[in-house]
Order: sequence, then structure tokens, then C-alpha cells
Amino acid sequence: MSRTFCALIIAVFLASCGGGGPSNAPRELDNACTILKERPNYYKAFRKSERRWGVPVHVQMATIHQESRFVADARTPFRYVIGVIPMGRQSSAFGYSQALDATWDEYLREAGRRFAKRDQIDDAADFMGWYMTKSRTKNGIGLHDAQNQYLAYHEGNTGFARRTYNSKPWLIEVARKVQMRADMYQGQIESCRLRRW
Repeated sequence: MSRTFCALIIAVFLASCGGGGPSNAPRELDNACTILKERPNYYKAFRKSERRWGVPVHVQMATIHQESRFVADARTPFRYVIGVIPMGRQSSAFGYSQALDATWDEYLREAGRRFAKRDQIDDAADFMGWYMTKSRTKNGIGLHDAQNQYLAYHEGNTGFARRTYNSKPWLIEVARKVQMRADMYQGQIESCRLRRW
């Protein structure tokens, strides 16, 4: 077998392993029905997480929209010294849910999902359900309360308990927008015909 042919087979195999669907965002991010019809695997993942953890589909979707705009391999921007020398990324946040390395590792241990990946929508949705359920347990935040769930998601449950967000008016505004998007998505989902899993 030629080296070129072997290299081609290996490349095809590696490409198929990366699978989880497209890493680019859906076309119309302001319409939940369009998103879920374009990417039925999203709806299946969100419904599965909702059944397991109780976090509604529209809350998951609004949070993922804010965190990654539904881009599977989203990362934080690079930091630069003197404006030109890259010094690494702003944080270890990665994937649909923008989970940090340490929080993701905690999830893998606690939820028993040791092979989960942040760039897979079903794993990201399950992570989000797990995290928001912890926020309810630790801080009494309702699973339908997208605004406060987002504040706890962004600041961590300890930060939320300390109300660190009060010194960040921009973050309070972002959380308010997450709630508005969740409400919009909820109304859209109620009116569109989606296959139930």
C-alpha cells in the first residue's frame, strides 16, 4: 500500500472521529424553531438534558447562545502583550457551553461522563443541566430563572452567593438579555411543530 493511500485513510478516519456535526453556528439565531429544525440533534440533546436535570430547553438554548452563539469549538480570544505578542487565551473556556477546564473535570467526575466532550452538543447540554441543578441546590435558583442561572453560571456558585455580579453592571445587563432571549425562545418553541423525543 502506498504512503499516500495510507495517509488518506488515516485522514478520513480522524475526520470521522471528530464528528459531532458542524462546528459553525446555525443560520438564524433569533428563531428557536429554525435552529431546532436545522439541527434536530440539538433538540434531542436539550430534551434529554431537560428530562435528566429539569432545566428547560429554552433556558439551555439562551445560555448557549450567550456563551458560544452555538459554535461547537468556540474559545475565548487571545491575550496580547504590547498589542502584538500572543500570551495565550483569556481563559480555558471551550465549546458550546464555554465550560472551564476545572469545572468540566468536576462534571466528568460527578456526572459519570468521563468520555464527554465540550464540543459535542449532547455533552454540553448535559453539562449545563448538571451545573444549573447545582445552582438550584446551592443558591436556590429556579431552573426556569434564566437571568439568575446565567449570573451563577458566569460568576460560579460561590461568586453568586457573594453577589460579585453587583460590581459588574455590564454582566447584570447581559443576564437580563439572556432572560429575554429565553422568554423569546420559549414562546417560539411553544408555537413550532417539533418532533418529541
